[in-house]
Amino acid sequence: MKTDRWAYENLEVYVWEGKYEIADRVTRFLAPLGVDVIRAGALEALPAEPRLKPCIAVISVSVIGAARFSLDWEAAHGMPVIWVAGPGRETDPGRFPPEYAHILADDFTGADLRSQIGKLLPQLLATEPTGEREADLVAGSAAMRQLLQHVETFADFGSNVMLYGETGAGKERIARLFHERNSTYGKGPFVAVNCGAIPDGLFESQFFGHAKGAFTGASFAHRGYFEQANGGTLFLDEIGDLPLFQQVKLLRVLEENVITRLGSTLAVKLDFRLVAATNKDLRDAVRQGRFRADLFFRLAVIEMRIPSLEERGPADKVALLQSFLRHMLGASGYDALPPMPDWLKGAVGTAYFTGNVRELRNLAERVGITVQQTGHWDEERIRPLFRALHPGAFDGGERTDLRGDMEERRRILAALDANGWRRQDTAASLGISRKVLWEKMRKYQIADSEAEPV
Repeated sequence: MKTDRWAYENLEVYVWEGKYEIADRVTRFLAPLGVDVIRAGALEALPAEPRLKPCIAVISVSVIGAARFSLDWEAAHGMPVIWVAGPGRETDPGRFPPEYAHILADDFTGADLRSQIGKLLPQLLATEPTGEREADLVAGSAAMRQLLQHVETFADFGSNVMLYGETGAGKERIARLFHERNSTYGKGPFVAVNCGAIPDGLFESQFFGHAKGAFTGASFAHRGYFEQANGGTLFLDEIGDLPLFQQVKLLRVLEENVITRLGSTLAVKLDFRLVAATNKDLRDAVRQGRFRADLFFRLAVIEMRIPSLEERGPADKVALLQSFLRHMLGASGYDALPPMPDWLKGAVGTAYFTGNVRELRNLAERVGITVQQTGHWDEERIRPLFRALHPGAFDGGERTDLRGDMEERRRILAALDANGWRRQDTAASLGISRKVLWEKMRKYQIADSEAEPV
């Protein structure tokens, strides 16, 4: 079985070395394949559950008996092991049970290591969890059926996709559909990134990756999001929250399809499909100078709008509630209940979910817990769960804050224009410090490009 390169690039190898110093060699031998190598000092370094990537352990036999290491490692931790042993010991049947077929001599070569990993990867990929779906995709309404028809039309192409939709409407779910139904990129990884959660100063490291020693603390090389998505799909959620100075870096990658890790001179060729999503009006953001027009037109080759839960209608709300409850209670537990009563169907059908499917899922969890506790559809306990589900439940604060933000942004822009965009003079005219002005400009994404031409 031939293993695609993306399978190696999506692999993590954890190295526990005793008296044999093997971590640097493993890193060097696997670097051309793009494998992430982690030098693990203790059992606490094990990857967190659930494991999102296939993992292999490379362990020196000299650590057996210390720090709770033992030969039943694979059974205990569910991670296949390549053992490294001294001369003569790697074939000792008294030391290794027959099932441990993956053993290297301590003077192993790169070809030896890659051969052992090549034997394990097909097994890992065959058993790798694909992620349990919380519910079947509900598409009973005309709006959702039309959306899925459009997905089917454009899924098997490589063009960039821009998804619009309210918070919680299911943008990532539709992005995954584009990935799964693409005959080329669907074979590769799906990498989801929330652009609004990228810490300041870490954009380059997280997106471009870095070489070993690129900065203090960079003990090992790291593949960024672009490389991780190579051969698959990169999903950029909340793309409208990306600051202008980061937008230009993304644009360059999309134009050249090449990146260079921080601290490296080696160019990495990229080939992935990009799906972006936002709950903002990007065309308006372009008009206001808060989003680059060239990036917008690069992203918005195919544009789709995901309907809100209100647009999908009562039937989809009921079907979603039933699907979430079936997943939460299990098929047998849900089927053991009496049919869902009409009063509950009516309540969920007429409820207003500001947070769309995400908020309905939260409601389903509360209803599911109540049903588990009582063993039936307890109207007295379940009806109060719907009290806050009405239009305008959040209007008092959220929209007022938004209006205030827009007014403050316009006031700062006017002050900057009046003072020739001189920061010190502008801050003085507004009665704030220069540092506060800078923070507000960053918050409202005010860039020098918004200055009126002289």
